[in-house]
Amino acid sequence: MHPGFTMKKDQLDGVMTLLSVARLRSFRAAATELGISPSAVSQIVRALEARAGVALLTRTTRSVGLTEAGRSFLERATPAVDELLAAFDSARSLGGKASGLLRLNIPRAVIPHVIEPILAGFCAAHPDVRIEIHAADHLSRIVDEGFDAGVRLGELVEADMVTVRLTPPFGFAVFGAPAYFERHGRPRKPEDLRAHTCINYRSGDGSLYRWQFQRKGQPLEIAVQGTVIVNDSALNLNAAAKGLGLAYAAQPLAAEHLRAGRLERVLASFCPDTPGLFLYFPSRLQAMPKLRAFIDYSRKHLKVSAP
Repeated sequence: MHPGFTMKKDQLDGVMTLLSVARLRSFRAAATELGISPSAVSQIVRALEARAGVALLTRTTRSVGLTEAGRSFLERATPAVDELLAAFDSARSLGGKASGLLRLNIPRAVIPHVIEPILAGFCAAHPDVRIEIHAADHLSRIVDEGFDAGVRLGELVEADMVTVRLTPPFGFAVFGAPAYFERHGRPRKPEDLRAHTCINYRSGDGSLYRWQFQRKGQPLEIAVQGTVIVNDSALNLNAAAKGLGLAYAAQPLAAEHLRAGRLERVLASFCPDTPGLFLYFPSRLQAMPKLRAFIDYSRKHLKVSAP
């Protein structure tokens, strides 16, 4: 702090409200999150803009955005607020009681396999923790979007994050219905897929996913063709089970279909392995009791050893 600096007591009033509106892009959604009325949110933001002497948000009947001044303000304010909240969490951690809102960003496909099996038990064990689960279909920047932690494949986690293993390593494969293989035969190598009907997957960035393989340690990508495009992992495998084409997926996601005989696996020897799924978060959040409680419960009940 600069010598002689004096901060008016209301200087920071409304900052948290502005951050909520900017993150959710909605006054109404921010009001719901903060537990106040939309009109109160609007008044608080206007008062903050008046103190700043400049408009921070752009408002239309359909959306809320940031002005250039608003973007500049948030770029500097967000890390400072995060540090302040972490300081409070760190102080509370001395008492050791898990409480507050825990916000998690998790790929939609893995929620039934990693989160649903432990959710009820965690909530019962830690009734003072409110848990918000955001089902994500794209890679999110958890810090920028206000999440305490996220779940991702190990190779996709940023290097400066702390990670906690949630699953063992697993592989990918190509899956098809027995009836499909009876009619069209089985691909023996990745290049054979060009003669097969395949189910394309639309990634979060809008592109069609190129199926990943490897041969003698070298990566190989195949752009497949078919009549069905999906952006949901469960639908991807369900469509394959109905004979609509071949699907590329992580092997644990297909386990139930395999046990029931609805799908069979091919090309597994050409498909890459992944280190598995990891919970990840910034190192400064390690002391948060609510996050530590979730980590400890996950490790115990998912029966995954610490890395």
